[in-house]
Amino acid sequence: MKKAKKILKDVFGYDEFRFKQESIIESILNRKNVVAIMPTGSGKSLCYQIPALIFEGLTIVVSPLISLMKDQVIQLQENGIKAAYLNSSLPPSEYQNHINLILENKIKLLYAAPETLLLEKTINILQQVQVDLIAIDEAHCISEWGHDFRPEYRKLNHFRDYFPEVTTIALTATATPIVQQDIQHNLSVPDSELFISSFDRNNLFLEILPKNDPLSQTVEFIERFKNQSGLIYCFSRKQVDSLSADLRDLGYSVLPYHAGLSDYERKFHQEAFVKDDVNIIVATIAFGMGINKPDVRFVLHHDLPKNIESYYQQIGRAGRDGIDSYCQLLFSYGDIVKIKYFLKEKTETEKMKELKLLNAMIDFCETEECRRIPLLKYFGEEYLEQNCHKCDNCLNQGKKKQDITIEAQKFLSCVKRTGEMFGSNHVIKVLMGSKDKNVLNRNHQNLSTYGIGKDLSRKQWSFLNRQFLRKGICELGDYGVIKLNAKSWEILKGKETLFGTLIEEKSKIEVIESKEYDLDLFEILRKMRKEIADKANLPPYVVFTDRTLIDLSFYYPQTKDSLFLMNGLAEQKIKKYGTQLLDVLTEYCRKNHKEDLSYKKNVRKKRVSKSKRLMEVAEKFKQGISVEKLCELYQVKPNTIIQHLINYKKNGNSLKGKITINLSKQEVQRIEDSFLQLGTERLKPIFDNFDGNYSYDILRAIQFNML
Repeated sequence: MKKAKKILKDVFGYDEFRFKQESIIESILNRKNVVAIMPTGSGKSLCYQIPALIFEGLTIVVSPLISLMKDQVIQLQENGIKAAYLNSSLPPSEYQNHINLILENKIKLLYAAPETLLLEKTINILQQVQVDLIAIDEAHCISEWGHDFRPEYRKLNHFRDYFPEVTTIALTATATPIVQQDIQHNLSVPDSELFISSFDRNNLFLEILPKNDPLSQTVEFIERFKNQSGLIYCFSRKQVDSLSADLRDLGYSVLPYHAGLSDYERKFHQEAFVKDDVNIIVATIAFGMGINKPDVRFVLHHDLPKNIESYYQQIGRAGRDGIDSYCQLLFSYGDIVKIKYFLKEKTETEKMKELKLLNAMIDFCETEECRRIPLLKYFGEEYLEQNCHKCDNCLNQGKKKQDITIEAQKFLSCVKRTGEMFGSNHVIKVLMGSKDKNVLNRNHQNLSTYGIGKDLSRKQWSFLNRQFLRKGICELGDYGVIKLNAKSWEILKGKETLFGTLIEEKSKIEVIESKEYDLDLFEILRKMRKEIADKANLPPYVVFTDRTLIDLSFYYPQTKDSLFLMNGLAEQKIKKYGTQLLDVLTEYCRKNHKEDLSYKKNVRKKRVSKSKRLMEVAEKFKQGISVEKLCELYQVKPNTIIQHLINYKKNGNSLKGKITINLSKQEVQRIEDSFLQLGTERLKPIFDNFDGNYSYDILRAIQFNML
């Protein structure tokens, strides 16, 4: 592990491991099979790339898309790592050259699709070299329950049969409990160690707005992200073409992406986005999986996704670099009708399965609690925070609601009078006394409910209709028809009161502009990065990530030694670009009288003071959050959390609750007796007394329980 930490800093330029990277790498180095479920942007690739540089032999990486392989190999080569890929995009001479490099043991990491690996000629080649590790990326593709099932992935266990002694790691960002089991079963690795990090992407702001004027709402949202990268997802190719054309006419840097474009067009548009030649891609679900771009600042869902896994996968394209990013979804019941219409072509079994997934998506959109609660629950995780501060519902907490029972009675009565045969648009026209021919032709101007809703605008009635559906006082039937139910009659008879809001929801999320770093310097460095990338025909983020540029714009490093302290800068990059970076930095700092602050780098790692963190941890423990969850939340080891809790108690504070210890009562009693005999202040005498059979974490937990 000492070597792993050295590689982390010297090769990749990072100071410390994140999430469960360290534990996963340790297991792999101990030749244990691993299944790792980690959120997008948590550094899954380092979990196999670092062991690959420690092992003597070859690491094979299974990857589903050519563009993804190419991108990762380029990034590795930029860091001075010998990597290659085998796929159909290579000309025969280059393909053979890569094979020669493998046979000469000049490659550390080989990327390939399942189809390539299962070829007899590929297996024959790989059996001639020492293979130490097989890494299966996007492992959810193995499962028929996964959102992106690929039959070829199912055959990977046959490939593993040729390398029975080789350690395997399967990685994915999206896997429900059933998909996790499926991965282990179909890879024939039931004995694998399972690592599950929190599915919470806490740098993502989540917001859902009722869709009423989608083009205006889209423009309002993307206006917040000048010169920044973003994705807009639409339901159909037609919608993608229409929206991208509208945005282009309004002067936005945008291109479409869908399966109806030629291979050349799709490739060209994707590369333009990756290279920052275009800011926005409007796409169907065909876009995204092959994109490893870390600086996508926003994802807008113009239409409703079919299920939560697709939604989570798509918002996962935002903020992979850990910087705050923004996700907005425009929700309309018309989209539900559209999705259900296409389900009619499915078999009854498929239809039931997809309806269940769609209903979970609708529940997520309609919830009035923190968005993260149902989102994470879907993946088998309980979210215990009271307020995430990064979703519309949490930002809206405390907003007063008013009695909308009369409005509900008017609406439901009109639904009844029109025979429960129409959608909300027609019902609202009748309520507002419209002279529309569809109203007059049906003599609905003669109904008692005609014109009784003139006191509200059409927009307000549409907003109320969505609330009525969400609160279950009416239902959506086939073709978008509004139907009454038992709850409707409770409202109509005055037996139940309904509370809600009359005013259309506006976006509650304000984009945070960080004032901590020098925005002018950041922009200068961003332009320099683009020039370097264009000359080398590389994506800009492969040269430097936004996080690296932020570090440079905060600390103003002006020497080579200072550059080594910056996030993502290691020997290879400094050797390549160090002189150019220092020229720009020293010139800017001279003109603007900025001093080198890199010596403060290690001091500033946490902006939260120790005393404040101690109070935070104690409060969360009081709420019933376990030590394990607290470790996940703060990305620290158990001893750090337990020490915080001990210090909190030692400061004279009351703290109820015990830490769960996985030992028998007799063992705990023996350790407690030892503490009473040798004292509770120091752990080493207790550790030595039991010949090191109990870890310091266990001893510290018992020490806390005894206080």
